[in-house]
Amino acid sequence: MSLHGKRKEIYKYDAPWTVYAMNWSVRPDKRFRLALGSFVEEYNNKVSDTETRLECLLNNNKNSDFCAPLTSFDWNEVDPNLLGTSSIDTTCTIWGLETGQVLGRVNLVSGHVKTQLIAHDKEVYDIAFSRAGGGRDMFASVGADGSVRMFDLRHLEHSTIIYEDPQHHPLLRLCWNKQDPNYLATMAMDGMEVVILDVRVPCTPVARLNNHRACVNGIAWAPHSSCHICTAADDHQALIWDIQQMPRAIEDPILAYTAEGEINNVQWASTQPDWIAICYNNCLEILRV
Repeated sequence: MSLHGKRKEIYKYDAPWTVYAMNWSVRPDKRFRLALGSFVEEYNNKVSDTETRLECLLNNNKNSDFCAPLTSFDWNEVDPNLLGTSSIDTTCTIWGLETGQVLGRVNLVSGHVKTQLIAHDKEVYDIAFSRAGGGRDMFASVGADGSVRMFDLRHLEHSTIIYEDPQHHPLLRLCWNKQDPNYLATMAMDGMEVVILDVRVPCTPVARLNNHRACVNGIAWAPHSSCHICTAADDHQALIWDIQQMPRAIEDPILAYTAEGEINNVQWASTQPDWIAICYNNCLEILRV
C-alpha cells in the first residue's frame, strides 16, 4: 500500500476498548464517517445517542423465553425493505419491512417474516444477498457444516451447494464480489486461506489465496474493481490481491501492509475506493491504497 507522497496515507484512532467490528458510512455526504463496535463487560454498558430512535423490533420468537442467537445479517441493496438474518438454530430468515401511517412526524415501521428456512445442517454463521438476477432475490449462506449454499426467494423448494470444505471445517464468512456477482469469497474457521468461488462452476474453487501465516479474519472486495480483494489475518497482515489471472494459481498479493497487532476486521470504503479500514486490538487504522 502506498505510504509516500504529500498527503497523509495512514490515519489511526486509539479507542478506549478493544475494537471488534467497524464499517464505513455509505452516505455520500459522510464519506469519512465510520462506526465502531466493541464489547465492554459492564452491567450499565449501553449506547446513548439522542439522534436515533428504535424504528422496529424484529422478533419471530414471541412465545418462548429462549431465542437462538443471531450470527449475521445483511440488508438488501436493491430493495431496502428486505433484511436477511442467520442464526445458530440452522435457519436463515428474510424479513420484510413496511412503512405504515404517519404518527406525528414519524413513519411507523413494522416488520414481518417473509420466509424462514432451514439453510444448513448445523449453525449458520453468515448470510449475504447477491447482486445477481436483479439483486433482490438471491442470497447465500455459510455455516458450521462447512458448506456455501445459494438460495432464490422465488424458488425456495431447493438450494444450490456452491462449495463444501474438504475437511468439513466450519465456514465463518462469505463476501460477494461487488462488480461481478458470479464470484464470492469464503474462509474457514482457523483457516489461513481465502477460497474464491465461481457460482457457474459449483464445488470447484477458482483460486486459493494462501499467503497468510495465521488464521484469516476478514475479507473485503474492492467496490470499484472485479479483480481486487483484500484479506486480513492474525499474522498482522492486510493483503490486496489481483485475481485477473484466474484460474491460474495466484501466488502473491500485489500490496501488503503490516499492522502492530492481529487484524480482526477489514472494510473497503464503497464511497471512497482508495481507502481501506482495518482494526486490531484497540486501534482503528485507515489506509490509502
